[in-house]
Amino acid sequence: MHYQIVHHMAALDAAHNAPNSLNAVEACLAANAAAIEVDIMPLAGEDFLLVHDDVLESETTGQGRVSECTPETAKKLQLKQRGGSVVSDQVPALLTEVVAAMLGAPARTRLQLDYKAINPTVDDEWLRRVIRIVEPLGDRVIVSSYADWHLRRLRRLASWLDIGFDIGLYLEWRDPAWQVDARKPPFHLGSYGYYDDHVLARQRLLPNAAYLAERCEILLRQVPEASTWYVSHHLIARGLDEGFNMAAWLRQNDVKLDAWTMDVDKPIAVANAPRLRDAGVDLFTSNTPLALGQLLQAQA
Repeated sequence: MHYQIVHHMAALDAAHNAPNSLNAVEACLAANAAAIEVDIMPLAGEDFLLVHDDVLESETTGQGRVSECTPETAKKLQLKQRGGSVVSDQVPALLTEVVAAMLGAPARTRLQLDYKAINPTVDDEWLRRVIRIVEPLGDRVIVSSYADWHLRRLRRLASWLDIGFDIGLYLEWRDPAWQVDARKPPFHLGSYGYYDDHVLARQRLLPNAAYLAERCEILLRQVPEASTWYVSHHLIARGLDEGFNMAAWLRQNDVKLDAWTMDVDKPIAVANAPRLRDAGVDLFTSNTPLALGQLLQAQA
């Protein structure tokens, strides 16, 4: 049984580095992490900032849109907890710095870049910039996104680039007790019990497992070049409850499945982890990667 742990935002369990920071990336490289995930947003210059949101004040001591900030200005800021006021002594990282750290490390760690600028653009300048910066990493990098429109254009611009599709804008399962941002799609709770804006979800005409297989077929055709799907572990587990093994279905189409975000301080993630491992999930994204790895091995 083969699987990999992905260090979410370069997390390393009890390490006290800020998420998405260069210190965090370097610590993961020193620990020989199999894969590191970081978020990127475009700057006003030939680089990207490792932040999740499109405004500086969300994760740094700066103000305004990330896309209007230069790399030089960004390096004068400090990181803080996302949405909070706790300021660290670490500065925001640039994508070029992360690529340099990857190239300088002896490990064969892979880098997942979660491309957060999902809005469509009139040109490909930001996408071409990503390609230029990460090209030295070759097959050690994968660019993931919710935005299938960006992923298709990335592959047209760079056929060598590995891409991954997060299907969360199109299909999701949410616990009724959760507080959910109503501005984030999918907007409608479909007749099968999943959040899905597709017309197939309007009326229950199929068994749930058949509906899920049909929706996955449609999504597969949206980004046929994607090597990996990034899917909430809640959705994967719900599918198993209803007789649909997404990992097995994707493997038949030569696509890997990553389950996010599986942290050992969340009881539902602890319960789902061995079940998803046994179902054949290929990757597990976690903020507690070391503890999750121990859990998966102990319950094998």
